[in-house]
Amino acid sequence: MKRGLLFSSIILMVIASVCLCGCGKGKEAEKSTGGLKPITLDIYDVAANYQGLQSGWFGKIVKDKFNIELNIIAPQVAGDAIFQTRASSGNLGDIVILEATQFNDCLSAGLIKDISDKITSSPNLMKFNKQIKTFNEALPGNSAGKYYGIPTEMMDTSPTSVTQERIYSLPQLRWDLYNKIGAPELKNLDDLLNAFVELRKVHPTNEKGDPAYPLSLWPDWDGGDGMIGIANVVQLTTWYGDKIKGSAVLRPDGTFYPLTDKAGAYYKMLKFLNKARRMGVVDPDSGTQDWNSVCAKISNGQVDFIWYTWEIGFWNTTARYSDGTAFCFIPVKDQLYYTDSDAYFGSGRVFGVGSNVDPEKYERIMQFLDWYASPEGCEYQHIGLKGFNYEVLSNGKYNQINDNALMDNLPVPDEFGGGGYSDGNNAINQWICKSECTNPNTGEIYAPQYWASTKERNMTQMRRDWEKKYDATDATNWMVKNNKITVSPSVSVSLPSDDPDISVIRNSVNQEVCDASWRMIFAKDDAEFDKMWDAMTKEVKGFGFDQLYAFDCKKHQIEVDAKAKVK
Repeated sequence: MKRGLLFSSIILMVIASVCLCGCGKGKEAEKSTGGLKPITLDIYDVAANYQGLQSGWFGKIVKDKFNIELNIIAPQVAGDAIFQTRASSGNLGDIVILEATQFNDCLSAGLIKDISDKITSSPNLMKFNKQIKTFNEALPGNSAGKYYGIPTEMMDTSPTSVTQERIYSLPQLRWDLYNKIGAPELKNLDDLLNAFVELRKVHPTNEKGDPAYPLSLWPDWDGGDGMIGIANVVQLTTWYGDKIKGSAVLRPDGTFYPLTDKAGAYYKMLKFLNKARRMGVVDPDSGTQDWNSVCAKISNGQVDFIWYTWEIGFWNTTARYSDGTAFCFIPVKDQLYYTDSDAYFGSGRVFGVGSNVDPEKYERIMQFLDWYASPEGCEYQHIGLKGFNYEVLSNGKYNQINDNALMDNLPVPDEFGGGGYSDGNNAINQWICKSECTNPNTGEIYAPQYWASTKERNMTQMRRDWEKKYDATDATNWMVKNNKITVSPSVSVSLPSDDPDISVIRNSVNQEVCDASWRMIFAKDDAEFDKMWDAMTKEVKGFGFDQLYAFDCKKHQIEVDAKAKVK
């Protein structure tokens, strides 16, 4: 999951830094890459879940093609203090991947390089010139129209399109287990909780005898992506049309209300998790385990319910669609699902180049970034290895093979770099071109689930039964047909960053909300839950919540106004 950082005022006092140069590692490596000297690129990356040198098959690709090693610097792993340390030295990274607001501040602090002289001659990046130019023109003080940043996960569709067959967050149950409990109609969250109880009865353990639960939570993403509150609740609020924007919550009608509102979605979904825990359907490890532990449990069949679309990649396979054990969308009738449209202008993060790179390294960086946005680069990122992850059919289209490679960390042949597949997967964990873009090599979307070959293979009895039951071709189609979706258009805007006072308030508020939220999940009854909620609300008000809320409303109104013009 993608996770952001709270920006520190320390970057306003950054000092000049010396550049870091790559060291030569032998003539043989240079020869294999056309005479390029070996270099290591430091990538400061807010999206990364791994820190260290890129290894395995993706590392081999980059090494063979560019004689480059990628050294990932991950604040999610190292902690927020690493940002302060590197920013104060004047050298955040050779390549940086930052939240958009944070990028603006780093630019003002002199940490970001002007890439105008190289990007316009980069053919793959220039396929997104409209989006890249729009982003850069909105940067504060950029009246000359220079290029500094490259938005992440841009799309080639339109600002209002919704390509995904499953939106980012939605309720998903294993089809076999759902039918085993009688496939009940779910009118509301209470019905969903009752279904969880029945699931626990019919599936108390996986096939190995390990305990299984409908819900398995994790705390290590809390506060990320600019959110306030625990990630497991923040994502669930979108099931009722609301979108958390810091301390403010955006309604479908474009108005805001405070996160602390007892009538709001954060309270509603936090109470839902508390009820679930009291009913015995929440993994008891939830308060202490990390995402990696949950990921392993999904792959081991110890989790019956998931809410991130991408989580299905750790369970759903061709075999599981065939035997009916795959996860699929199960509607809850009183819900209105919020989704962002296709990320035409990007997903909110930005690639940039560090201001202190030397000319030789700068040249290699821009070559790498242009390749990263190329069809070849995108195939490696979104599909994998030809001959291992996919094969080319006689009609030029692709067919997926080893679709459990990521989930089961399948061994990779030595010719591709060896090791486990997921161990060697792209640790940058962030893309320039989103997987729902069209691959010019095939005319199909990069993501394998959209391929004709995949759809034909997955048209199993399970799929036919689901389509018949819900009279829809996929989850998004059901939502559209039943007026159960609210779509937020893609825009490119520059939002103000926190000043030092707001930053202190935000940190304090977020910490209190996160700590109190976990305590509330484990509250013994409704009375204790509400007592904790009221105490949390009083505490954050003392920290300056009202001031923060006013700031966040004004900040995100800029985005709301821009989106209103697109509709």
